[in-house]
Amino acid sequence: MKRCEWIAGKPDYYVEYHDHIWGVPEHDDQLLFQWLILESFHVGLSWQLVLSKKENFINAFDHFDYEKIAEYGEEDIERLSNDAGIIRHKGKIRATIANARAFMKVQDELGSFDKYIWDFVSGKQVVVSQSNEERPTQSALSNAVTKDMKKRGFKFIGSVTIYSYLQAIGIINDHDLACDFR
Repeated sequence: MKRCEWIAGKPDYYVEYHDHIWGVPEHDDQLLFQWLILESFHVGLSWQLVLSKKENFINAFDHFDYEKIAEYGEEDIERLSNDAGIIRHKGKIRATIANARAFMKVQDELGSFDKYIWDFVSGKQVVVSQSNEERPTQSALSNAVTKDMKKRGFKFIGSVTIYSYLQAIGIINDHDLACDFR
């Protein structure tokens, strides 16, 4: 089985991510929120580090139940900032709470976050036909999504983070041309 070049030598959980999540269209709001939060914790760090702590994040953040997270207060922020199983960055923890609230506002306005995020591409996956060496880290699409999300109150995001998020949720599929998971 041929995989993207960048997956060579990665741990099993990373290969699992490549094979079953990255570039696969996701429409479940709960998982769309989960990947958004994990991507926000990825800022300035390696994706491998974030993925290695995924289960800890799930447990620490109430299985990414955005309704519960939206209600978090200072006690929760302290609890999370003392949890060695996750990335203990208070700014990112506070952003997670803000993002849960912004996420639910989008749902209230449009019926689902899925509808919101997939409307940027009219419901159609963007397949990027480039080699591993040419793979972009941002695009006009990620710029537009970032700009709109920031207007809606989302925090700790930028065009590079959102590009990675769009890959994680399958809006962008830029597996290597020779990859069997394309």
